[in-house]
Amino acid sequence: MIGLDFWLQLLVVLICLFYGARKGGMALGLLGGVGLLVLVFGFGLKPGKPPVDVMLTILAVVCGSATLQSAGGLDCLLQIAEKILRRNPRYVCFLAPYVCWFLTVLCGTGHVVYTMLPIIYDVAIKNNIRPERPLAGSTIASQMGVICSPAAVATASTIAMLEGYTINGQPFGFVDLFSITIPGGIVGVFAVGLFSWFRGKDLDKDEEFQKLISDPEMKEYVYGETATLIGRKFSKKQWLSLYLFLGVVVIVAILGMFPQLRPKGLSMTLAIQMFMLIAGSLMVIFCDVKASDVAKNSVFRSGAVAVVAVYGVAWMADTMIAAHLADLKNALVGYVNQYPWTYAVVLLLVSKFVNSQAAALALIVPAALGVGVSPGIIVAFSAACYGYYILPTYPSDLAAIQFDRSGTTKIGRFVINHSFIIPGLTGVIVASITGWLLAAMYGFV
Repeated sequence: MIGLDFWLQLLVVLICLFYGARKGGMALGLLGGVGLLVLVFGFGLKPGKPPVDVMLTILAVVCGSATLQSAGGLDCLLQIAEKILRRNPRYVCFLAPYVCWFLTVLCGTGHVVYTMLPIIYDVAIKNNIRPERPLAGSTIASQMGVICSPAAVATASTIAMLEGYTINGQPFGFVDLFSITIPGGIVGVFAVGLFSWFRGKDLDKDEEFQKLISDPEMKEYVYGETATLIGRKFSKKQWLSLYLFLGVVVIVAILGMFPQLRPKGLSMTLAIQMFMLIAGSLMVIFCDVKASDVAKNSVFRSGAVAVVAVYGVAWMADTMIAAHLADLKNALVGYVNQYPWTYAVVLLLVSKFVNSQAAALALIVPAALGVGVSPGIIVAFSAACYGYYILPTYPSDLAAIQFDRSGTTKIGRFVINHSFIIPGLTGVIVASITGWLLAAMYGFV
């Protein structure tokens, strides 16, 4: 039976999560150390194990992605994406979210959306399309792509944590995860685009917008100059960096799909680590990347923060869960198996707490596995790891608001009624339901 000591220890964990999330940055991981101190010295719990494999996998993925950014390969990819949008401006509400989702899948990071936001705004406003529609949908879709990417931190963490488990009687494999998350993401992003197509008033019928542009200076500000990467010339080495990175991602996918190609003893976790380091090495050797610049860019900094967050949060959680494992199994496993959607709800809310998909997964997945939740359920509801759109505090959401000079993308009077919450809930719920249906069809659950 779960006693009072469990609830007191859970309160300690929640306080550390809440306070760390409010402070932002590395504070989330650092506050995990405070929680550990209270749990170990205050309650006398045996310290758990830091998630070393997960941390190393995250670090390797970040090294590869950050080197791509320093090499200029990311800009090459964004130029291709812009050409797609400008050739089909009428369908920007669907195309922009799909383009941003696909960029994340290829690169492993939702940070690609920042460069695309001014381009999406420009395409929308110059074609009299309410900018809120594609902007909000694109920031949501870019984060939904994280769990669908072979090069993403959250995906690498999930693969590392499920290594050695079985799904449908077979050892968990790379394909098991992506056979759920990629189709689920495609369907979920379509739902986001469909909602975006009809949301809000058309600009010619929006009284606030028409009042805004009635001032000639404001009209010039709203429509502004064209933001574009088209026409910009990239060097052969910049293009080469993109080809090298994508080539390595393809190799990782092939090794995941065909385990027999991997040498004996090489797990998928180690394969991801190895080849992401190789990707960075090849770009440094052949693309004139200054190694000292890699640690200075935004992808590396955000990845380093993710490592620290996973370190502190997961270690603290493992310490508490391990101490109450038997009681939690008796209390929860039957309930979750009967109502599997409760796992998705918990994952979604924790994601908002910690503002990180990787940290949410590192916190919840080991705990769920520890109390006997089926790995099939964990894979089926992987899309629910994205919930930080619930409050408009995530940098990409705030960036979309700033880039929308028309004022249509905004935070509402009551904060919770902002431009991102409905497309976010729509996309993640549809992706999660699709994942569950696919998992049932494959025999995972």
